[in-house]
Amino acid sequence: MTVRLPLLLLLLLPAVGSTGCATIRVTDPARTATEQFLLSQAITQSISQLNVDALRDRKVFVDPTYLAGAEQIAVQGELRQRLFTSPEQSFATAEFREKLLIAGARLVHERKDADVVVELRAGGMSIDRLDNLVGLPATVLSQGETGGVPIGIPEVALYKNTRQRGFAGLSYVAFRNDTGEYVTSSGPYIGRTLRDDFWLFGMGPRTVGNIPPTQNPK
Repeated sequence: MTVRLPLLLLLLLPAVGSTGCATIRVTDPARTATEQFLLSQAITQSISQLNVDALRDRKVFVDPTYLAGAEQIAVQGELRQRLFTSPEQSFATAEFREKLLIAGARLVHERKDADVVVELRAGGMSIDRLDNLVGLPATVLSQGETGGVPIGIPEVALYKNTRQRGFAGLSYVAFRNDTGEYVTSSGPYIGRTLRDDFWLFGMGPRTVGNIPPTQNPK
């Protein structure tokens, strides 16, 4: 159905005059601070549930290969392994190393020096997002509809809700370095974070959640 321009503008004028405009994502980095905290806090929650008591007083080498991923590269004619990690994968490894240290494990930098090798892995580390809008979405009127240059019509939200949920599921397995014999394992445990943003008649956002950017928005 085609809506004539004068009628559309008439419908929009009261809403434009009584509403404001807001946006969440204005950023240069690949991830916003909200996205980073949704992931990092979910990772911290997940790792806090892992049981590492059996590794107390053991010389432990943490192998992040199955968390981060790896590829074979040639270095001076010799094949070597190179890890490629995302920021959240590196954070998960660092959080797990801290947990081991607090529990009394003795971390070593070389695999050959370890009594026990620990492999950390993730079932998932990501963000779900759901957007709801009651109102008129942003649109562009074509030249044929306006009789001239295209005109952009901003979004008019009577009610709008953006829901973001961060999830991290982490686990590990530990085995003897010399024999490969199973020692212990724990997980997977799930960490969950949330942020909800609400707009009502264009006013907002009103923000709730359990991550730092929502706890003290000012």
